[in-house]
Amino acid sequence: MPVFSCGGMRYQFKWQDVPAWTIPQNNQRNLEATIRRAIELGINHIETARGYGTSEVQLGRILPLGDRDRLIVQTKVNPSQNPNEFRQKFEQSLRNLRLDYIDLLGIHGINDAETLHQTIRPGGCLELARQWQAQGKVRFIGFSTHGATEIITQAIATNEFDYVNLHWYYINQVNWEAVAAANRHDMGVFIISPSDKGGMLYKPPQKLVELCSPLSPMVFNDLFCLSHSQVHTLSLGAAKPQDFDEHLKTLEYLDRADEILPPILARLEQAACDSLGEDWVKTWQIGLPRYDETPGNVNIPTILWLRNLAIAYDLTEYAKMRYNLLGNGGHWFPGNQAKQIEQLDLRSCLANSPHADKIPAILAEAHKLLSGAEVKRLSQD
Repeated sequence: MPVFSCGGMRYQFKWQDVPAWTIPQNNQRNLEATIRRAIELGINHIETARGYGTSEVQLGRILPLGDRDRLIVQTKVNPSQNPNEFRQKFEQSLRNLRLDYIDLLGIHGINDAETLHQTIRPGGCLELARQWQAQGKVRFIGFSTHGATEIITQAIATNEFDYVNLHWYYINQVNWEAVAAANRHDMGVFIISPSDKGGMLYKPPQKLVELCSPLSPMVFNDLFCLSHSQVHTLSLGAAKPQDFDEHLKTLEYLDRADEILPPILARLEQAACDSLGEDWVKTWQIGLPRYDETPGNVNIPTILWLRNLAIAYDLTEYAKMRYNLLGNGGHWFPGNQAKQIEQLDLRSCLANSPHADKIPAILAEAHKLLSGAEVKRLSQD
């Protein structure tokens, strides 16, 4: 597995299935040039999903033309209560990709107890995937997740999966327990969207640029992730062939990560302490309730985290984008905003927080800072 993977959700024509003849030639040429560039660089892990609209169909025009034995092709299929629906989607993926087998099949979106149950129950999606594996249509089986660490570690503990796609990068390290658990189970660890969900690092604020110097924020984040041996590959969601270039600069620093990273990490931590206060930086996460334990399903941990990023690192655009997904993201980004926070009694759910007395006012402040037009997930656009 290469340390970088070519993610397939940025270069496709549409997020919805459309007739193949409607795909513009220039879009298809760009996708094919991106794939050729990836393979030239040794990025032979090509990753997509049934839910990525035309991505599979477009990849199906180029992947069968290459050296199949050199490619590691991954697609992902959402779990379903109805296994026949899961089967139909997988069979559609094979037809779209024009391949006889998939190297890596991911159960796409084990995000909560329901999707985990749909996957692992007797007669569920995983059982079907095992049948395809026995038939040679699938080599390895994993899962992707945007869920809480608790759900991820439960899925890992089943010992049924070969790898996991999850979120973990500098600005969001809450899933480290899951990364460590995957390592104990000898699973591959694939980091989802480290440059986009990891802070929209392709257009970083000047403050973050200065804090990460002499590296760019994107290279810093790549190096931070890959300096942990438990992490195996980072998904680069390339939209064009040139999108790999900045990431490639990371490779020259891999052997010197222990020397290069500490000063940058120290500056980032100090900047957060200067902006937010050292006590808050070190203790804000203690005793916070889950969104489903909170009146109004307000996602307190996520809101406080986004506020911290906006204030400490000027990641305001990123924080606004993520904040305005709340209430619209389903189990992919659950919980609600702090819109009605003054009307809610949070005393009980915040009983274990050392900052219980001031968090309601901070949530109200965060809503004023971050609220705007509602945002939908990309696949809903």
